[in-house]
Amino acid sequence: MPRTPRALGAALLSAALLTSLTACGEDDGSAGTATSGSSSEASSTASSGAASSSAPADDAKVIDIAIKDGDVSPSGDRIEVKRGQTVELKVTADSEGEIHVHSDPEQELAYKEGEQTFSLAIERPGVVAVEDHALDKVIVQLEVR
Repeated sequence: MPRTPRALGAALLSAALLTSLTACGEDDGSAGTATSGSSSEASSTASSGAASSSAPADDAKVIDIAIKDGDVSPSGDRIEVKRGQTVELKVTADSEGEIHVHSDPEQELAYKEGEQTFSLAIERPGVVAVEDHALDKVIVQLEVR
């Protein structure tokens, strides 16, 4: 009987961890693969989801994202970036929405109709999924080295 509270605590902890790992995954498993390998830590160079209109840094990786009529381009491409390198997501959209960056901590970037640029940097190596949850689509997978 003394092991029952310990076993219960371990089971609750396991359930909580499993829930946090699968909270934003897709049912088809395509994002689950990208997200599960994501041991990435991000630091946003723009203020908490705010768009940035400044010129990209010299070594910045610029990713053009087009969201139109419920489709997104690119669609699941894997892009290599260096650890700490500035990544600029240039979003052109025909309606407002939100992009989720499955880094640690996770980032949510709200975009509006028109053009916006979001800057971020990933500090930990791994694969980070960048998704549009409203469209249920993976935009890119950042492979941080």
